[in-house]
Amino acid sequence: MRQAHIVGTGSYLPPRVVTNDDLTRVYGIASDDRWIRTRTGVEQRRFADEGVGTAELGAHAARAALDDAGLDARQIDQIVFCTLSPDKAFPGSGVYLQAMLGIPDDEATFTPCLDVRAQCSGFLYGLHHATAVVRAGMAERVLVVGAEVHSAALDLTTRGRTVASLFGDGAGAVVVGATDDDRGVRDIVLGADGRHADDLSQGVWDMRRRPFVPLDAEGNGRIPPEQLWATMHGQLVFKHAVQRMVDVVNDLCRRNRCAPLDIDLFLFHQANLRIVHAVQNLLELPDDRVLNNIQRYGNTTAATIPLLLDEAVRTGRLTRGMRVATVVFGSGFTWGGALLDW
Repeated sequence: MRQAHIVGTGSYLPPRVVTNDDLTRVYGIASDDRWIRTRTGVEQRRFADEGVGTAELGAHAARAALDDAGLDARQIDQIVFCTLSPDKAFPGSGVYLQAMLGIPDDEATFTPCLDVRAQCSGFLYGLHHATAVVRAGMAERVLVVGAEVHSAALDLTTRGRTVASLFGDGAGAVVVGATDDDRGVRDIVLGADGRHADDLSQGVWDMRRRPFVPLDAEGNGRIPPEQLWATMHGQLVFKHAVQRMVDVVNDLCRRNRCAPLDIDLFLFHQANLRIVHAVQNLLELPDDRVLNNIQRYGNTTAATIPLLLDEAVRTGRLTRGMRVATVVFGSGFTWGGALLDW
């Protein structure tokens, strides 16, 4: 039976490191390292330089994944780009990534591009699509990229510290390919609850308004802070994230007739270390089964899972024959999980 498996992983992080102390020293945020670590687990994050967009970060990660898979970019049948911070309102970042990879270098190769907007769950939604089309024989190889540049849209003041201290920039990518071996992506479960869509959102692009950006008397756009910056009902998000992520693991285990301790490695979405620890404790998972990197990178939303995957492969935490589960929760609310035999 034709299966879909990950044949290459890659990641990229912008070189600029921003510590918790830097948020106070450079940006004047009234906070400190202990306050941020206690509430989020984040010790530092990466910020892209001005002029660097999401597609550019994604291109670095994509090239690394292609190299790992031993493939040329023109051998990819489809690009799936997952992000909540696209380079522009439109078009999607996937086409910018395609051009950066040099794919349309003649009149013979015009690789299709799909953008996925499922926020922190985006990579899992993208992996679900890639797995389906590869299994169905509609594609041989699909490039799935999760990339974010949050730093340009964070309220880096004391007013915005609760959200701003969480997020960082980065990108991860995988190549999903076909195999006849009994391995690969075993199962993916996805879910969403739109009743909570505004509980974690950024309302700057609201097409219900006329015009969608308020104008002043001179015709210049003027956006109030409550629309410009992301807003989050933190306690509600925490509660739902923990419950949904636990439910996803139990659902995957039920569907695949296994127990959580039959899974060798868990890659949980790196939203907040307290959320990960709560999920881990409820599932009674030992520390050596859970990989975290939020301490170094912050929450990179759609990039967290492919960043973790690449790190797990590069450090030897994930090796051939192991079973790994990836679990996510994000704005929307959206959530999902995947079970893979590596």
